[in-house]
Amino acid sequence: MQPLTSIERIDNILHRRPVDRIGLFEHFWGDTLKKWQEDGKIQPGQDLPTHFGFDIATCWCFNCTANLDFAPVTLEEDEETRLVKNGNYATMRTHKLHASTPEHVAFDVMERAQWEELIKPVLKPEPRRINFEAYRNARAAAAAKQRFFCWAGVNVFEQMHPVCGHEYMLMGMAMDPDWVKDMVNTYADLTIALMEILFAQEGKPDGIWFYEDMGFKLRPFMSPAMYREIVMPGHQKTIDYCHALGLKVIMHSCGFIEPLLPGMVEAGIDCLQVMEVKAGMDPLRIKRDFGDKIVLFGGMDAQNLVANNIDAIRAELAAKIPLLKEGYGYILHSDHSIPTTTEYETYRFFVDEGLRIGSYA
Repeated sequence: MQPLTSIERIDNILHRRPVDRIGLFEHFWGDTLKKWQEDGKIQPGQDLPTHFGFDIATCWCFNCTANLDFAPVTLEEDEETRLVKNGNYATMRTHKLHASTPEHVAFDVMERAQWEELIKPVLKPEPRRINFEAYRNARAAAAAKQRFFCWAGVNVFEQMHPVCGHEYMLMGMAMDPDWVKDMVNTYADLTIALMEILFAQEGKPDGIWFYEDMGFKLRPFMSPAMYREIVMPGHQKTIDYCHALGLKVIMHSCGFIEPLLPGMVEAGIDCLQVMEVKAGMDPLRIKRDFGDKIVLFGGMDAQNLVANNIDAIRAELAAKIPLLKEGYGYILHSDHSIPTTTEYETYRFFVDEGLRIGSYA
């Protein structure tokens, strides 16, 4: 087979049609490119997707903060951190010296009453929630490079917890499920309405990429029954809308979410990313159980890349890729993202060896 463009390759993979090789994409920590440039491995001005030949481009262009008119208030600040109350009426501590997940300190929304008073009335599908220019530019740039272009953003689970925190959200699932169902439905409707506005003005993407971190180590955040009853209807509604437009849906989740997969597949996901090994996910087991239903994306242990263990990387790629690529349903990616501690030569080997094994020639 002649080499395909990235658009052709990823579209074929998502439809389980023959391709020349497996797909390729990756996420990086914010300072990784800077370090590799400082080390002289990547030239100034060159981006990582071009350097490594990634097949996918994304654009995250929706602002789902509840109150867009709320001016963030700095409550505390020192040399390293800043404590801020934001438009979700959530108090978060962020690091100033490096990128990291914010610390969840406090939430004004802890139950249905505060949701109905503070949040739900302001969740309107207004055009100002959409960065039209960013989407337009990213879509054009992807087309120029012939990369498969995905609208990217969060779905209902990742939209709810910034408002009430994981603990209150999960307690709500058990003690007031109708409240959480209302949040799910509200955010699903908001997402669809914003997509309708964006795509009507700027055109459709090639695919959709939803982020939903629904698990932690060895456990999902909820039972499969709770997922089906409370969260799955929101997933099904948003995925049905995307499918009606002819768009395939990639869904990301960190953590161990394998018990939720039957429901996620039933909800309509076309591709699962990222299959976090250290959380207990096994891409070969998932391939065995779900490989005839969904495309798999990721599942290569980032701990080996962090440790710069070339032998372990070589062994993992050799053990997994031949099986994962069967049926044309795999895209290469680590099981998380690449930090500054990963050496350039390590990641270069990961890409080159992975694509060598992943060739269908």
